[in-house]
This record gives sequence, C-alpha cells and structure tokens, in this order.
Amino acid sequence: MAEAHAAVAFSLSVSHEGFNVNFDREVLNLIWLSGKRSWRKRGQRIYNNIRCGIYPGSLKGMTVSVATLSSAYYAGYDPSCGLIPLVQKFMPAGDVGKGLSCAVVGVGIWGGTIFTARTLLRLLFNYKGWMYEERGKGRSVSLATKMWLAAVKILSGWNHPMLYSFQGSLPSLPLPSLDDTMTRYLRSVRPLRDDADYARLEKLAKEFNQGIGNKLQRYLVLKTWWATNYVSDWWEEYVYLRGRSPIMVNSNFYGLDAILAHPTKIQAARAANVTHAALLFRRAIERQDLEPIMIQGLVPLCSWQYERVFNTTRIPGIQTDRLQHLDDSTWIAVYHKGRYYSMPTYYRNRLMEPAELQVMFERILADTSVPSKGEEKLAALTAWERVHWAKTRREFFSKGVNRSSLDSIEKSAFVLVLDDEEYHFDPNDSSKLNHFAQRMLHGNGYDRWFDKSFTIVIAKNGRMGFNAEHSWSDAAILAHMWEFVLAEDNFNGRYDAQGNTNGSVEVELPQPKKLKWEIPTEALEAIEYASNCALVLLNDVDLKLVMFNHYGKGFMKTCRVSPDAFIQMALQLAYFRDAGKFNLTYEASMTRLFKEGRTETVRPCTIESCAWVRSMDDQSKTGEQRIALLRDACRRHQLGYQNAMVGSGIDRHLFCLYVISKYLEIDSPFLKEVLSEPWRLSTSQTPHGQTTKLDLVKHPDCISAGGGFGPVADDGYGVSYIIAGEDVLFFHVSSKKSSPETDSERFGQNIVKALDDIKSMFSSLKKNGA
Repeated sequence: MAEAHAAVAFSLSVSHEGFNVNFDREVLNLIWLSGKRSWRKRGQRIYNNIRCGIYPGSLKGMTVSVATLSSAYYAGYDPSCGLIPLVQKFMPAGDVGKGLSCAVVGVGIWGGTIFTARTLLRLLFNYKGWMYEERGKGRSVSLATKMWLAAVKILSGWNHPMLYSFQGSLPSLPLPSLDDTMTRYLRSVRPLRDDADYARLEKLAKEFNQGIGNKLQRYLVLKTWWATNYVSDWWEEYVYLRGRSPIMVNSNFYGLDAILAHPTKIQAARAANVTHAALLFRRAIERQDLEPIMIQGLVPLCSWQYERVFNTTRIPGIQTDRLQHLDDSTWIAVYHKGRYYSMPTYYRNRLMEPAELQVMFERILADTSVPSKGEEKLAALTAWERVHWAKTRREFFSKGVNRSSLDSIEKSAFVLVLDDEEYHFDPNDSSKLNHFAQRMLHGNGYDRWFDKSFTIVIAKNGRMGFNAEHSWSDAAILAHMWEFVLAEDNFNGRYDAQGNTNGSVEVELPQPKKLKWEIPTEALEAIEYASNCALVLLNDVDLKLVMFNHYGKGFMKTCRVSPDAFIQMALQLAYFRDAGKFNLTYEASMTRLFKEGRTETVRPCTIESCAWVRSMDDQSKTGEQRIALLRDACRRHQLGYQNAMVGSGIDRHLFCLYVISKYLEIDSPFLKEVLSEPWRLSTSQTPHGQTTKLDLVKHPDCISAGGGFGPVADDGYGVSYIIAGEDVLFFHVSSKKSSPETDSERFGQNIVKALDDIKSMFSSLKKNGA
C-alpha cells in the first residue's frame, strides 16, 4: 500500500480539455521535510567546520576582540599602532568607514593571533619527549617537558574542543631515516636467526641501505612533502582494498556484549535501544559533540576515522575494492530468517524514539513471509573471494530490482541482524562463550553483510555483538562506538520492568520495507558456491576465549611494569612453551598522534624478552634474576611501543619502500624477504575507557569481553586481549584447525600458566622479603 500511495503522489495527464495535475500534499510535505533536514545538516556542517578551523579561538572571541578594539578607538586610543587609520584611507568617509576599519583590523589581529596559536600548537605537538619520561612514585618530569606542558595548556585551553578541533594542529607523520630503520630491524630479528642466517640478512640490509634504498627513500621524502600522511593511503589500498582473498575471518573483526550485564531478554527491545544509541553516536559525530580522545588530557589523537563509521560500505572490484561513504542515511538494513528489510529510523524529520523502533522490529519479527530465491544466503558473496563477488555483482546486481535492493543494504546507516538463536555466558562452561565469539566472527558465512562498515547482531535472548569491516578504520574507533552504545543501553533507564523499551508510540509509523529480489539461476549458483566455500573457511577456524580472573591490572601495577608489556611477555612465554621456539610477533600500535595516522607494528619478540623466557625454565636462575630480566624485557618492549607511536617504527616504513620499489619495477631481495616473513603470533589489545559515559570502577559488570580476529598465518595464532578492569583479563585466541602446529585450547592454557607463573615469581620474592 505504501508503494502504491507513493506512486500516485504526483501525476500529470494531458487531454483535449487541457492539463490535469494531481499531487498528494502529505507526500510532498515529506519530501520538503527531507530536503529541509539535508540542508540543515549541510549548514550545521559548514558552521562546525568554521568553528574547528578557528580553534582554539571562537566566534564569540572574535566578536569580543572587534568590540574591544572599536571601543578603545572611539574613546580616543589606538591600540592597533596605526593600523586602523591606515585601513581607513581605503574605506568610505565618515562613521561607516571608521567602523569598518575597526572591524577589519580587529578581525585581522584576532585571526593572526589564532593562526599563531595553531602554528605553535602544531610545533608543540611535534615534541614527543614527554612520552619517554618515566612516571610514578619517586620519578620527576624534566624541565623541558614541564615547559611544554604549560605551553600546551595555555594554547589549547581557551575553549571546549569539538571532535575535529585539533585536526589542523596535528603534525604530519615523520619519516624515519633509512639508517635508523635498518638498525631497528636487524636488532628485532636477531633472536630469531642463527649466526649464519643473521650474517646473510645483515649483508642484504647493508647492500640495500647503501644501494637502491637511498633512491626509494628520496621518493618517500617527496611524498612526505606532498601528502598529509605518507603511509595511510597506501596502507588502506594495498593491505585492505587490493586484497582479493575473503574478508570474512581474514580481515573483519568482531566485538562482544558486556557479558556480565543483561539488561533485557526481549530481542526487539534490545535492538531498538542499541539502534537508537548507535544513531545518537552518529549524531554526536555529525555535530562534533564528541570530544577528541586526549592522552593525559592534553595531547589529541587524530579523529579523521570517525567520518566513515556510518553510511559506509566496501564495494567489490576486479582488481581493487573501493569504499562508498554517504553523508547521510535515514534507514538501516535488517536481516531476519533469510529476509532483508529496509527499516526507516526517522519519522517526520526526527530520529524515532526507542519505543517506536521496537514496534518496527516487532513487525519484522512477526513477518511470516518466506525469503526470495537466493536471498537467504546472498551475503555469502561478501564472505568469499572479492573477484567472485565483483563479477557476480556486475552481472546480476547492477540494474533493476536487484540493484535497488542492493542499494538499500549498501547505502544504509548500518546492518542489523536479528539472529534466530540464543547466546549465553556461563563461567563454568567456556564452550558457550566460544560459540558466542565464533558467531560474531563469521556467523553461518551468509548471515552477516561483511562489506558493511559494521553489522550489529542481536540474539533471540537479547545478547548482542558486532562484526566490522577493517579497511575504513581501526578497532579503536569501533570500540569507542561500542562503549558509547553499552553505556547508553545500560545506564539511561531505557527498559521498563518487563524488559521493553520505555515510552509509548503516539503516531502511525511507516512499515519496514521487505526487499525484493529477482535472482536468476546463474546467480543462485554463484551464491551457493560462495556459501559452500565460506563454510569450509569458517569451519577451519579454531576460536577460544579465556576469561582470566586470577588477577588483573591491579596486580600488574604493583610489579612496576607496563600492563601491556606484562601481558606481551606472558604471551611470549606461552608461545615458547607451545611451539618450542620463538617467532616473529606482531602487536598493533597506533600513530594517531599524527594527522590521518592509523597503526604501526610493535615487535614484542626481542633479545631481552627471549632472555627472560629462557630464564623461566632455567633452574639455575634465581627469582631476583628472573624479575630483573622481565623488567629489562618490559622496558625494551615499552621503548618499542613508544617508538612506534611517535613514528619511529620499522614495518610501515619498510612497507612504503616496498610499494615504491614495485611502482619502479625494482626487485629488492631485502624488501622481498622482509615483507614475506610470516607473523605467526599476531596480537592486539582492545582499548576501552574512551567515553566518560561508562565508569567501569562504579559499574565493573558493564565491561565488554572485548573482541577478536582470525589467525593471520596458516600455522600461527591471532590473540586479542582486553584488560577488563583491575581483576579480569579476556583473551581471544584463534588459529586454524587444519594446522598441526597450533591448538587454540592448548595455547589458552599456556597463557593462563604463564600469567600464574609470573605472579608466583613475584609472590615468592615478596615472601622472601625482597
């Protein structure tokens, strides 16, 4: 009925009697409201861009500056040192010219002050000495850092910053020297190579450094002068978008619910509140109401990745994919029992309330229609190889009703799946949490739209999680949104005593639109092929979760080492016991201290970490010696992490040199070997505490169990972890069942044993009075 009603909203007929125009006032009013909303958003965006462009100043400050200067000049004083009379010569005579001159000079002086402040901030943010200063009891900050702190506070503390306020003041990512990168690289691989192999690699590195490396470096220097960030665009294109393998398991990552909290068991109610909270987060991004993430409350992180959280989809191509991002979308795509729906989230130019959204979801849940042919497993195309999806999309989904329905999914704000099964957490049965995580990582291989920036999954019993595509951002951005959603969902009184959303529905809401498909036999075969291949891929994933509650961050602090370094050393010990050897290890760090920064690699397997790991099973070593070796290893790891954050890492520099060598068609044996080294232990810490809405000290049950990703190497492990408060750690361990070298359950047990052994090492030392 709604489609028929829309079809006759406007009609024009011509007869021998003349023209006859019919139109529906209600539909035209909806069109008017839609356009009005669009123009209002554009105006708001322009206004916010102006406010960010003049930060740390403000429009109010400009007005005060002009008014003060004008008042002084009219009172007989000239604080402009002759500038106003000079400008007045070019203005009309009389009071109008006088006033205009005061305004022009006032705005000029104010603008010059703001420009100077922004330039000074940019220079100050280039200083990274503060990061290397030791913190804690008995440690003092250097005079240079104290002066830097004072200057940053003075220059950035005038007004409340918006999300993008500091973007113009962030420095560009610095390019390390070739000599420094070579030195760091060779040191990082020394514990992994025997003497003969290390000597061979050292020779290759020397030949590269003294030969073609200098030419490649000069091209990179040129790029640093021209581009905002010399890494990020190539990283997005060559690591993500040009990858032709499946993104399910291999690239996408997932996140879980706050497993200790369960605000409602009503699926539609949870879906409604979570959708509403997510769209509030989108509104906060659009209005720039979100505060930028600040390290120590002073140093901002780059916020550019927030632009593509919503309304974003990865579009497949034959040679490379592309990211499609829209400025706005007023609906979400919903998947339930094999059927896709376009569900409006706005009504009469306003965001629907949770109670209204619950009604919309209940209508979808109550629908008894059957899926169209091929519809149920359609998303398997997004799970399997990119070329297969690109060809199928071009041939069968590029026009007609299929194109229209596909647009409804790809141009939606995000995708939400109403799963038809329940997920549970039982501290005495780890298999339930393992199953929960597996479903978030890959589902059935066809019930998640893997191309979408993120897909929220709501279980039949109200549990939830998400699956996210990786090319458009890093996990920290989704973690921020997820924290916001959890806080809104748990703390704002969103549910009544029965578990439904609070509020009532007072208007006649539009109906969710079931999408239509006309999928021919050849396309059905392509979908079935992709589904079968995806099933083989996901069935090979061995994913296990470890909830470690023997201790947490609280104990680590008493050991006087970085909690992240503490965990990384435990992972090194666990891997050595699991594999009987050391291997190249990847830990993701961020470079968001710089404009458009994304990630850099930290290499936790160091000379110092290997010495400590060996000491743990060396009976000749005392507890004091082992602790000393652990602290040395943690200090070295922390230095590597700090270097990565300030742009002095190893791997992104080598990656960019490799890209240039390919453009120039230069074969470098050194770069070829470096870039082909497998990361058999790939790790990442899930960040939390990015929103002030969620106080985990007061509400420890609301911590998320974090999230994870698939294994990077066929014979390796993927490990994601979250320091969930003072007393709990979660580890997400993935590997491949087909590999005889790995076993996620076994590795998880080795992690627990390593953590327990470290605590026993410190505890026995304390008992002995050391």
